[in-house]
Amino acid sequence: MSNFKLDTTQDYDLICVGGGIMSATLALMTKILKPDLKVLIVERLNEVAQESSAAWNNAGTGHSALCELNYCPEKDGQVIIEKAIKICQQFEESKQFWSYLADQGLLTNPNNFIAAVPHHSWVLGQENVRYLEQRYNTMKHHFMFDTIQFTKDKSKMKEWFPLIMQNRKDDEVMAASRIDRGTEVNYGALTKTLFDILETKYNTPVHCNMEVKDIDPSPDIDWTVEVENLETKEKFNLESKHVFIGAGGGSLLLLQKVEIEEKEGYGGFPISGEWLVCKNEAIINQHNAKVYSKAGLGDPPMSTPHLDTRYINGKRELLFGPFAGFSPKFLKEGSNFDLLKSVKFDNISPLLGAFWHNLPLTKYLIEQVTSSHEDRMDALRKFVKDAKSDDWELLVAGQRVQIIKKDEYEGGVLQFGTEVVSSKDGSITCLLGASPGASTATSVMLQVLEQAFPEILNSDKGQAIMKQMIPFWNTEVTESLFKEQLEISKKALQL
Repeated sequence: MSNFKLDTTQDYDLICVGGGIMSATLALMTKILKPDLKVLIVERLNEVAQESSAAWNNAGTGHSALCELNYCPEKDGQVIIEKAIKICQQFEESKQFWSYLADQGLLTNPNNFIAAVPHHSWVLGQENVRYLEQRYNTMKHHFMFDTIQFTKDKSKMKEWFPLIMQNRKDDEVMAASRIDRGTEVNYGALTKTLFDILETKYNTPVHCNMEVKDIDPSPDIDWTVEVENLETKEKFNLESKHVFIGAGGGSLLLLQKVEIEEKEGYGGFPISGEWLVCKNEAIINQHNAKVYSKAGLGDPPMSTPHLDTRYINGKRELLFGPFAGFSPKFLKEGSNFDLLKSVKFDNISPLLGAFWHNLPLTKYLIEQVTSSHEDRMDALRKFVKDAKSDDWELLVAGQRVQIIKKDEYEGGVLQFGTEVVSSKDGSITCLLGASPGASTATSVMLQVLEQAFPEILNSDKGQAIMKQMIPFWNTEVTESLFKEQLEISKKALQL
């Protein structure tokens, strides 16, 4: 990506491993807070944003809990929205960061990566309709979701998503909700934009074709990072006070080499994603919405089916999925031995426990892997009645590595979401896990900053910048603050 020469003699303040949205966000926030810090980003591939951050490799929904039903579980007859509130706030923090960059003149064309697309939930069957109405009645009383609309009226749904409503029978029982302020985000384009700001405004380039082989304690500074130039095969050591491992699915294998006790017991379960992509422009142009439904009974949260309008490389697209696949690789460009290499003495028990308690997931994955094109088309036809097989093709997306961790009662649990693993002194941090991932990059990287650079955040200057950059930071989010910031980000991001 860069013509900058890598300085191997420099003592760095922060080395970010991985050229995705997480490293881009952390590095840029760090440089804004303290421009004189020496920050280095290294990426194994020959370009940034090629794994989990790539546009085709994620849902691009801007996961804001406006339509994702798995963030609102039902318990004892009540719909619980606490997780939805948290995720909604986290996504708004991301929008605030991007808005700050736009206001500072650093981000000049937000339409390159973000677009306004309404978010819908849509369900079939009496029991699901009851659930969705209860979710609506709970959410409408919270200021983050008080613009939510709900309907059982098929003519209203035809206005919202006409493609889905074609050729519906009168006796089909269904309901839908909608929030207009939803977004579609191209995280690949955003990641490249953030790295471009780092290089042009902060003299901080990404060095590609650089693979981190090991990270060891250093007697001189804090950490020695062993790097190999994949083009020249030259190996060298870099010294840094802080290291952030943000290598997507590759993070676990690298964390396991680091000598900190906090890494113990973590394992990973790789799941690959697949989408049906529409090839027919006439069909693509009939749908301008993100429509999420409910996962099947016993199916895992990542299986929630959705029909999504996307904007990729300047072109409107239509995707349906996700479908799961299995590969032992931890990265799309990884090794078939990744899963085997991740098995260690300290995580055997959690791995076995997680496997035993997730037999339905194993069954689901076997069904998914053995599915034919027609099986996938049948799943799509629940959304688009007369979908023709020739109009859709299968695209293999990125790899996700779900976290497996120790559990006192079950031995090990499979955890959906992201988690920051940090040494006691915060000098090394690692991000594990997947969805909602990219959408919450700003708030997750704030956790890293709080652990790695508390002295910067606690300084008067740091706090003043943070209040400008992310107004929700370290404060109670009231209704007036939330709605004020919604309007500010809407204007700044041209939504």
